[in-house]
Amino acid sequence: LLLLLEATLLQLVISSHHPFYNGFYYNHIMNDMGNGQDKVDYFNGARLVVETSKDPVYSYGGANVTLPCHYHYEPDLGDKRKIRIKWSKLRDDYTKEQDVMVAIGKTYVAFGDFKGRAHIHKTSQHEASLVISDVRLKDDGKYRCEVIDGLEDESDVVDLRLQGIVFPYQPPRGQYRLNFHEAEQVCQDQGAILANFNQLFQAWSEGLDWCNAGWLADGTVQYPIRVPRKPCGGVHLAPGIRSYGPRHRHLHRFDAFCFSSALRGEVFYLDHLDGMSLEEAKQSCQDAGAEIARVGHLYSAWKFLGLDRCNAGWLADGSVRYPIVKPRPNCGPAEPGVRSFGFPSKGRFGVFCYKER
Repeated sequence: LLLLLEATLLQLVISSHHPFYNGFYYNHIMNDMGNGQDKVDYFNGARLVVETSKDPVYSYGGANVTLPCHYHYEPDLGDKRKIRIKWSKLRDDYTKEQDVMVAIGKTYVAFGDFKGRAHIHKTSQHEASLVISDVRLKDDGKYRCEVIDGLEDESDVVDLRLQGIVFPYQPPRGQYRLNFHEAEQVCQDQGAILANFNQLFQAWSEGLDWCNAGWLADGTVQYPIRVPRKPCGGVHLAPGIRSYGPRHRHLHRFDAFCFSSALRGEVFYLDHLDGMSLEEAKQSCQDAGAEIARVGHLYSAWKFLGLDRCNAGWLADGSVRYPIVKPRPNCGPAEPGVRSFGFPSKGRFGVFCYKER
């Protein structure tokens, strides 16, 4: 019975993949008028209206979030009708959808990464809100709430945005060494994902200025410029996001722009009197019941937790960095930021550790 129900719900996903808007119920009757023309008879009924939040819904990694969606009829039909609800995740260009879940009454099936994390929240008769638990970085994006009642099929879109930070990333072997798939992997290795354009634009509006081009999640290569200058598109171009457009995902090589969300834990600093090698640093974090922090952890702690430390420390990728919230003498440039010493093959430093709460 369970398999039959899941197959039925899956068929609903497939059959309702392309929503349409018809305004009112209609009865399409083709009558032969005897003159080669057909007559179409219509009648007005109740119009189904679906509404979601017009403002973005903000959340962060590891949290639970509710995407609001309500529906009603004009005029009101009074008694509750048996309807079907479908939620899908959209690409930014609306060309493709990822099935999230479908529901009939109190029965629902979630799909893919949303299994066990998504369900319908109903506090009122005409509510179809989606609850996503343990929010993940790739959950960021647009979602379609679709309500199906017989021939009526209406939908609206809500935007889920994760609070986070974009940071540029180069691997130890140097600038412009990553194809698209390698860029995806290095971001994952640093507790992050490839940033999308909206996230990069938000970072640019908050002050990110970076002259090296990097991959974004849609396969384009772009970079944010706040202060126009000759090596970065020229002094006569206005500030903005410079774009190389889509690049070949296997052949072309650039840096990466990674996106990391707020943390579910804490980043802390450890040091020994004479410093530590990278291996000693990893062991020190383990001895403290933690792991050596990744680059995404450090950036998130700097932005969201105000981590400010003028001591350089090892990170998991073999780089040495330190976060500065309040610039001061002997702590680098006059602007806040995460400073980098690169990937030293020798040297003894402290270490930044990460421990989940």
